[in-house]
Amino acid sequence: MRILLLTQFYPPIVGGEERHVRNLAAKLAARGHRVKVATLWYPGAPDYEMEGDVGVYRIHGSLQRLAGLFTESERRHAPPFPDPELVTALSRVVRKFKPDVVHAHNWLLASFLPLKKWSAASLVVTLHDYGLVCAKKNLMYEGGVCEGPRLSKCWRCAGEHYGAVKGAVTTIGNFGSGYFARRTVDKFIAVSHAVARYNRLAETGVSFEVIPNFVPDDVGVLSSELDPCLQDLPGEGYILFVGDMTHAKGADVLLKAYASLDAAPPLVLIGRRTPDIPAELPSNVHLRGTWSHDAIMHAWHRCLFGVVPSVWPEPCATVVMEGMGSGKAVIATDIGGMPDMIDPGSTGMLVTPDDANELARSMKRLLNNPRMIADLGTAALAGVERLKASAVVSRIESVYETVREKAT
Repeated sequence: MRILLLTQFYPPIVGGEERHVRNLAAKLAARGHRVKVATLWYPGAPDYEMEGDVGVYRIHGSLQRLAGLFTESERRHAPPFPDPELVTALSRVVRKFKPDVVHAHNWLLASFLPLKKWSAASLVVTLHDYGLVCAKKNLMYEGGVCEGPRLSKCWRCAGEHYGAVKGAVTTIGNFGSGYFARRTVDKFIAVSHAVARYNRLAETGVSFEVIPNFVPDDVGVLSSELDPCLQDLPGEGYILFVGDMTHAKGADVLLKAYASLDAAPPLVLIGRRTPDIPAELPSNVHLRGTWSHDAIMHAWHRCLFGVVPSVWPEPCATVVMEGMGSGKAVIATDIGGMPDMIDPGSTGMLVTPDDANELARSMKRLLNNPRMIADLGTAALAGVERLKASAVVSRIESVYETVREKAT
């Protein structure tokens, strides 16, 4: 098949979603498909390049030219409504490549929707977040999980997040594109049951399937080169957190829980520090900055166990899969996509979000039971097999085949 992947960002702009799309593109190409990626151009990038067997188009949008709208120069987001310049650029890509399937991954979808019928391609959309119903994409409202969208409420909430004008435009555009998408997309893929539920896929009657993100088949194989930053780790046997040090990620909750433990091993936090982290830290806490992915995987292999204490409903946290793929027990919160990945008491542990006392009890339980740490790690290593590329990509291929059969 000819498959066109749409994603607003793509490596070298790196994040969990970007790595997922790159890995999917490479896997599909290796399985004999012709694969192209259409993504947003950023300053200094070529308009087209080959990455292995995958062709990457970097397209220009009207809003992307207005750098002042965005906090990061390289991350000039696609709008949740059709951008005339993006629509035109995508039409050129479609005319040249003639895809059988277009597989969209975020708001770049909005600029393809007007082209769907003309393109004759089947349209698949992976929902990596709650963007179908939430203008902020994170489903958080006044510090908790939102109970559901309502135009007036979303308008106010988005305005507080983006600013009044940008929030209003984003909310209205997202409502409109969401309505159009539910009537145009041939198949939605939700990366977790939480994503399907909160995006209201079942109750609105759209066709969908729950298929998680994936990690590479060799996720547990470490690079031979050691990053110098690994020298900053406190030896073997520490508790590990990886991610932005925000309240949404539960970093402050973890610090509070850790402070209540007696004679605990070191706690290492790797990621971007934010104002959510207090200036004064409990003793034996090691904050490290943003590390390369290879260095993070080495850090996973050296730790005792990992903690993913997110307060927001993370759709499908790659960090959990990477911890499991390193053969480590993971304590995560019982929210979002975490329950889809962790079988509590078997492949890891689940705790109540934003509950430092319960988190501390679970950490203490593991620290007092080395055999339990080892058993959970062994089970996690076996459990991650269903979350590897070889298991997941074939399910995505089946979706492509199904929508193509219906089209013919």
